[in-house]
Amino acid sequence: MIQGAIVAIVTPFRNGKVDEEALRRLIEEQIMAGTDGIAPCGTTGESTTLSHEEHDRVIEITVDAVKKRVPVIAGTGSNSTAEALRLTKHAWEAGADAALIVCPYYNRPTQEGLYLHYRAIAEEVPVPIIVYNIPGRTGTNMLPETLARLAKIPNIIGVKEASGSIKQMSDMILLCGADFDVLSGDDIFTLPLLALGGKGVISVISNVVPGDMAGMVDAFAAGDLEKARQLHYRMSPLIDALFIETNPIPVKAALAMMGKIAYELRLPLCRMAEKNEAALKKVMQDYGLIG
Repeated sequence: MIQGAIVAIVTPFRNGKVDEEALRRLIEEQIMAGTDGIAPCGTTGESTTLSHEEHDRVIEITVDAVKKRVPVIAGTGSNSTAEALRLTKHAWEAGADAALIVCPYYNRPTQEGLYLHYRAIAEEVPVPIIVYNIPGRTGTNMLPETLARLAKIPNIIGVKEASGSIKQMSDMILLCGADFDVLSGDDIFTLPLLALGGKGVISVISNVVPGDMAGMVDAFAAGDLEKARQLHYRMSPLIDALFIETNPIPVKAALAMMGKIAYELRLPLCRMAEKNEAALKKVMQDYGLIG
C-alpha cells in the first residue's frame, strides 16, 4: 500500500545540469520532516525536459539517498508505451518501490488504448504501478470505469488523481475498492479526498512545508479532524501561491527563496513574472518561511 504525504520532488539544476548534491539534501530534509514517500521524475520533477540518462540517474540517486526508509515512487510515464516500458524497467531494476505512470499525453488514446497501455507495462514489469491521471496536461481523462478494469490487474495498485473532480474521485474509490490506493494529485483536495476514503497525496507543497502536509494527513488518520482542518486552512494560501503559474515554476522559486536550490528551470519553463514572484514572496513571508 502506498499512502500518506508523498512529495513530488523537484529536480534541482545548477548550471544546466542536475544538481545531485542538492537533490540528496532535499530528500534527507523530506524524510526528517516526516514525509511518507518520495516521487522523483514527475511533473514537478520536470521529467519532460530530462534526458533519458538524467531521468535514470535521478531515480538512482533517489533510491540511494532514501535507503528504503520510505517508498520511492518513480515517475516512468511517456506517450509512447515502449518508452514508458523502458523507463519502468529501469526504475524497477534500480530499486524503486513503485512506478508512477502518467496517462499518455498528446496522442489522446481511447479508454481502450489507455487500458492496453497500462496492461502492457504491468505484464512486463512486476513493479507496483500507480496510474497518474491529469487530464489538464495530457488531454485524456482516465474514466473511473477504465480504472476499475485496471485495478483488477494485481500490480496496478493505485491512482494519483488530478482531474479536479471530487465526483470522479468518489467514483474511483467506489468502483476500485478499499484496497486500491486513491491519492490526490492536487494539494487542495487532499483533506476532502481523505474524508471520502482516499489514502493520501502526491504533493507539490510538501517540497516547501513537508511537516505541515504530513501533519495534516497524520492528524486525519488519528481522528483529530480539528487539527487536520487547521493545517488545511493554514496551507491553502500557500497552495494558491504555488500554482499562480505553471508548476513547478513557483515551487522552484519558493525553494530558491529559502536557499535550498538554485532558481533554474529548463525551457520552455521560465522564471516567474515579477508581480507573481512578489505575490509568492509575500505569502512565504506571512507563512514564516522567509524573512
